[in-house]
Amino acid sequence: MNNAFIDRYHTFDFVRGPVVSAPVDVKHGVALYLEEVSVSFDGFKALNNLSLYINDGELRCLIGPNGAGKTTLMDVITGKTRPDSGSVYYGQNIDLLAMDEPAIAQAGICRKFQKPSVFDKLSVFENLELAMNAEKGAWTTLFAELSGPQRDRIDEVLDLIDLSLHRRQQAGFLSHGQKQWLEIGILLMQEPKVMLVDEPVAGMTHQEVERTAELLLSLRGRHSVVVVEHDMEFVRSIAHKVTVLHEGSVLTEGTMDEIQNDPRVIQVYLGD
Repeated sequence: MNNAFIDRYHTFDFVRGPVVSAPVDVKHGVALYLEEVSVSFDGFKALNNLSLYINDGELRCLIGPNGAGKTTLMDVITGKTRPDSGSVYYGQNIDLLAMDEPAIAQAGICRKFQKPSVFDKLSVFENLELAMNAEKGAWTTLFAELSGPQRDRIDEVLDLIDLSLHRRQQAGFLSHGQKQWLEIGILLMQEPKVMLVDEPVAGMTHQEVERTAELLLSLRGRHSVVVVEHDMEFVRSIAHKVTVLHEGSVLTEGTMDEIQNDPRVIQVYLGD
């Protein structure tokens, strides 16, 4: 097994199978709670008393100038960075600060980085097969025949990411946009409840940007999706609610029209 796979996709314990966590309680409709979170690096406040709430099934966009704290925020949610203070909860009952990165991923929070990271030498189908959240150990996963429902799930994801016709193609020969979709598909194979997506349309063609917007919109309701993006037209095409970060705090939240007409946002980010 490629160690890179283990590092990047902590879907299950490769000896014991999937790690079963307590069911997330979202009865109040909120999937992620971040309250008064602060992170400092050598005296620099990357996050400054930040509070943020992401609803269950919501598609939320995060924007802000470089250094606003967007990456650090995602690092805190996924366990890569421990805050100096504050609380981070998944639903009502799961304290993410008490968990490490693999446990957070196993609980259903997955992250896609800006640069697509797929196995170039494997086919599109094989990339999705390896990422499958199967209820079995490593050797069974590697050598057993896929069941009918498992094949159906891969087919479903292939259709969703618009790569059905490329299922046998080596991932390394996909376009940049197609690799981005494949990585989203890899996350979907893990059946996440929360997806963190970092600048998904950077470097894409206009047609790929439009298809990515359709893809992310199709996930709304079934997953909580948090998108960090600088392309304001793309944000407008997908966002119901936008959160603006500035100097490690939430500057404001609202619809794209409200954000673009907010004098504070114009001053610190959008410009005249």
